[in-house]
Amino acid sequence: MIGRRRSPGRGAGMVPLTERAERLRSALDVGGDELDPGAVAQARGVVQRVQERWALKGGRTVVALAGSTGSGKSSLFNALVGREVSTISPRRPTTAEASAAVWGEEPAGELLDWLGIGDRHQVVADGDEGELDGLVLVDLPDFDSRELRHRVEADRVLERADVFVWVADPQKYADARLHDDYLQPLRHHDTVMLVVLNQVDRIRDKDDVQQVRDDLRRLVQADGAGDHDVIVTSARTGEGLQDLRARIATVVSARNAAEARLVADLRTSADRVGEGVAPQTPVLTEAADDRLHDALKQASGVPVVLDAIERDYLRQANARAGWPFTRWMSALRPDPLKRLRLGDDTPGPAGIAPSDVRAVLGRSSLPSPTPAARANVQLASRQVAEDAGTELPVRWQEALVEAASPTEDNLADALDQAVVSTPLRTRAPVWWSVLGVLQLVLALLAVAGLLWLALVAVLGWFALPVDVPFWGPVPIPLALLVGGLVAGLLLAMVAAVAARVGARRRRRHVEELLDDAIDEVSYQHVRRPVTTVLDRHEKTRELLERAGA
Repeated sequence: MIGRRRSPGRGAGMVPLTERAERLRSALDVGGDELDPGAVAQARGVVQRVQERWALKGGRTVVALAGSTGSGKSSLFNALVGREVSTISPRRPTTAEASAAVWGEEPAGELLDWLGIGDRHQVVADGDEGELDGLVLVDLPDFDSRELRHRVEADRVLERADVFVWVADPQKYADARLHDDYLQPLRHHDTVMLVVLNQVDRIRDKDDVQQVRDDLRRLVQADGAGDHDVIVTSARTGEGLQDLRARIATVVSARNAAEARLVADLRTSADRVGEGVAPQTPVLTEAADDRLHDALKQASGVPVVLDAIERDYLRQANARAGWPFTRWMSALRPDPLKRLRLGDDTPGPAGIAPSDVRAVLGRSSLPSPTPAARANVQLASRQVAEDAGTELPVRWQEALVEAASPTEDNLADALDQAVVSTPLRTRAPVWWSVLGVLQLVLALLAVAGLLWLALVAVLGWFALPVDVPFWGPVPIPLALLVGGLVAGLLLAMVAAVAARVGARRRRRHVEELLDDAIDEVSYQHVRRPVTTVLDRHEKTRELLERAGA
């Protein structure tokens, strides 16, 4: 235990330190520009500091005495060392540079160089001093000093110390700088902290000492820095020094304070960076996807293509199975798909197929989307991003909007190619051929009847005898003519009804194919980029969560 009733290393060994650091570094790389730059810079500094301190791990523990001006930490430092090492003066501030006292024979030069402390004092073990073997005790400048360089020096060493000993005095123990700037950000560092109320000899009433002690403990707990047993000391009378020394000796003997401090730093950084991600990663909503699909469908001219397919089917059905005496009119009607450079890919007289023309021009003859259609696509694309990013921080929302905004030309070309590459015609239905043969037979019968009647009329005009066979009361030539014409017309009406049904069926079939093609464009140009951003958010969130676990 340091300042609380639990082990200083509890939880520190659950995940290896180096693995935590790697997870945090990976989270920063994956999150990229969507994370707060200040938090990222601070976290990268922590990762580097972890690597540097872990390389110097050894068996030493760096304990820093930190306090405000006049808190008596230098006197406390000298009392712990056992001699006047740090200068004490009524003039404030006194301590300008950090000083270090070193216990034990293990070399500390490299560690002190990394700490940037030049003022070093070796403490010779005498009696109970052996309990502190491995300790590097640091006396810091005042963190609220009027001198900027003093505050910078204190903050620099505090960033690298393994254990904090916060020294407060009865007059300034509630100072906002101590609580707001130092204790509140250290909610993960409770296992590497000691809280000391020094100069209690200035309080005459012992009840007042307990009251101030309890108040300081309450303030520290309110800061979120933990529930600490406040150590009451007086460097002048020696009160509490043995208790403080024993607490520090416990920390040093555990040999895990450095790891606990680094783990706390990583957890704090992961929490701060984690403010830039949401607790959960959202998913694309089906409603927004449907709106985008409909907008792309309109912009790509699919309704025009479907109308052309329906007309083309009716034209072909009439040409193949319509009444032979009027079907020639179908040849006069323009091919609706050829006008759009779609459908038939048969080479022309010059050996050039429509696909060759499309390869050169790169586009079909579909009309360009109207301004309203383009605006609708932009709105639908943005809606996909906004729906997905509703619960995300602003930076991630902006990344989603950018991902869902492909360049207009690229999207238009992709839509056109999606339509061009979709097979719009299928094998001719069998009923076309069947009805076509029947129509031809009926037409031949009608023509035969007509010619027969004409022959009878000519022979009659020349007063030549003619024997016309009858089918019941009806002459067979007349029956052939009338029967062929009426049956052909009725069959043509049946073919027209079947053609309308078949045209609607082909329209639905092609619409399904075009829906798949449009859906692929939607995925490649909008949904996949948006999903990529969401995947990065989820991976960043998971890495930060595991780094701060």
